[in-house]
Amino acid sequence: MADHDDDFELVRGSGNVFADFDVPDANLRQFRAILAAEIVKTLDSEGLTVRDAEARTGIAAADFSRIRQVKLDRFTIDRLMRILDRLNRDVRVRISVAPRARPAKGPMASPLAA
Repeated sequence: MADHDDDFELVRGSGNVFADFDVPDANLRQFRAILAAEIVKTLDSEGLTVRDAEARTGIAAADFSRIRQVKLDRFTIDRLMRILDRLNRDVRVRISVAPRARPAKGPMASPLAA
């Protein structure tokens, strides 16, 4: 019989796990993760090893290994998009810009600032 006295709180995420955990540059990290996931999905759907992907794209097998291991710090968004292009994938990005709610305290900083 299950114990119904377990205390837990269900919290709905924002859709960006990096933002949910207050990771710096959350939007950029999320975008890189999405692109990397598409690369991995492409490799898997076509049954490509990292060596096969290197032969097809001219991009080092080590880079594909890093992407599979989600070691994305070395990759720019542009580079990930270029890899998808070389894997014969079209990348479409929709951008919308809107003012953010002002933070309770402190100056407003851009999440894209380096």
